[in-house]
Amino acid sequence: MELLYNPNNKESVLEYAKRLKNISLRQACTPEVLEHSYLGKGNFGQVIEKFYFGYDPNSKAEADFSQIGLELKTSPLKLLKNNEYRSKERLVLSIINYFKVVDENFEDSDVIKKNSNILLVFYLYEKGVDILDLVIKLVDEWNIPQTDLEIIKRDWEIIKNKIVAGRAHELSEGDTFYLGACTKGANASTIKMQPNSTLPAKQRAFSFKQGYVNHIIATISKGSNEVYGKLIDSIDTVKKATIEEIVISKFEPYYELTTIDIEKVLNINLNKKAKNYYANLTKAILGVELDKEIEEFEKAEINVKTVRLKSNNTPKEDISFSNFKFEQIVLEEWDESNFKDILEHKFLFVFFQIENDKLILKKVKFWNMPYGDILEAQKVWEKTKQIVADGNIVKEVINGKRRTNFLSKTLNKVSHVRPHAINANDTYPLPVEDKLTGLKKYTKHCFWLNSSYVRDEIYLK
Repeated sequence: MELLYNPNNKESVLEYAKRLKNISLRQACTPEVLEHSYLGKGNFGQVIEKFYFGYDPNSKAEADFSQIGLELKTSPLKLLKNNEYRSKERLVLSIINYFKVVDENFEDSDVIKKNSNILLVFYLYEKGVDILDLVIKLVDEWNIPQTDLEIIKRDWEIIKNKIVAGRAHELSEGDTFYLGACTKGANASTIKMQPNSTLPAKQRAFSFKQGYVNHIIATISKGSNEVYGKLIDSIDTVKKATIEEIVISKFEPYYELTTIDIEKVLNINLNKKAKNYYANLTKAILGVELDKEIEEFEKAEINVKTVRLKSNNTPKEDISFSNFKFEQIVLEEWDESNFKDILEHKFLFVFFQIENDKLILKKVKFWNMPYGDILEAQKVWEKTKQIVADGNIVKEVINGKRRTNFLSKTLNKVSHVRPHAINANDTYPLPVEDKLTGLKKYTKHCFWLNSSYVRDEIYLK
C-alpha cells in the first residue's frame, strides 16, 4: 500500500489522521478493507492501522510511528443526552509483564516510552453497527501534562511495588489515581504467573482510567478550563505532595467544626436542603468553584461518600450503591460486573459526627477495598445472582409483607442486599418470575456496605 503521508514527519501524520474526522472507515479506506479478517475487541484499531495508515498491527514495545515517537490509539465514545461525548471504556496502554516490570524504572519503562505521546482517534460506538460504518468524531494528539505525569509515575510505582511484593493477584484499579491496572485478555480469567509468589495473577494491562479519558475528551473537544476546577495548580505542588496529602491538608483546619461554622469561615451560605449540599461543601473546602467539577477527582473517578456518625462512631446508615437490574445481573460474570467495578474505585469518605443535632467534621479518608474484602463482597453478589436466576427471591409473606432470600448484613461482614426504592411499586422486571409469588417484576434493590464494616474497617483504621 502506497503511503499518503510521511511517517517521518509528525505534522504529516497528524494532518493525514485528521482527515478521518466525521467519516467512517468504509469511506476512508481503500476497497481492500471490505475483505478484512481482523476479529476481536480491538479490531477497529487493527483495521485503521492496516487499511488507513498502511502498517501491520503489532505488539512491539516501541510506538507505532517509532520514527517520531507517536503511538496510535483508538477508543469508542458514547453520546449523552446533552450531546456531549464521554468515553465508553478505559484506554488500554500495554500489557503488564510482571517479570519485566519489577526491574524497570518509570522513566525507562515500556509503558511510558510508548505512550507519552499519543495520536487519539475516538469513534462513536453504536450497538449492532459494522465497525466499518462507525463514525470517527475526535482526532488529536495527546501529550501527558507534567502534573499528570507525576501522579502517573506514583501510580506506576504503586503497581510495581505490589508486584515486587508478590501481590500481583491483589492488584485493583482502586489502588491508584490516573493509571490503572485493568484485567486484560480474552476474558477476565486469563492468568499469568508472577515473581516472588507461587500464586497466579490475572493478566492485567496499564490503562488510563475511564475518568481520565473523559478529561482528555473534554480537553480536546472544548478545553478543560470550561469544565474543571483544579486542586493542583503547578508541577511544584504535586512534586511536594500526593493528591491524598493535598486534599487532607485542606480539610484538616476544619476538623471539629460544625458545618455551620465551616460555612462561616469560608464566608459562604449553602442550601442545606439541597441534595448536593455536601458535595458543594466539599468543593468549597477544596477551593473549587461550585459550578465546576474537581478535575483530579473526575480523572481518578473518585467516589465521594459523606457519612454521618452516631456517638458510638457507627454510621447512622449503611452505605448504598446504585440499584442493580435483575435482568442484567443474571447475565454478568463477577469480573465484568457493575458491583465489582464500583468496589475497585477509589473512595473519599467524609465523616461527620452528630452532636446535639449538629454535624461536626471529624475526618476525611481515602480508601479502596482490600482484596480479601472484595472476595467477601463477591460471595454476596454470587448469591444474589443465583437467587434472581432461580426465581427464588421471596422466602415468605407474613401479613402481606415479603421477606426475601437475599443475604442480610448478619450473614456477611462487608455487604448485604436490600430494597432501594421509592416504595414497593418502584420495580424492575425479573428475568424469570418469582416461584413463590408469581411476580414478574420486583422492588428495586441494591448492594449496601454494612455500617459496622464502615466503622471498623474505614473510620477507625
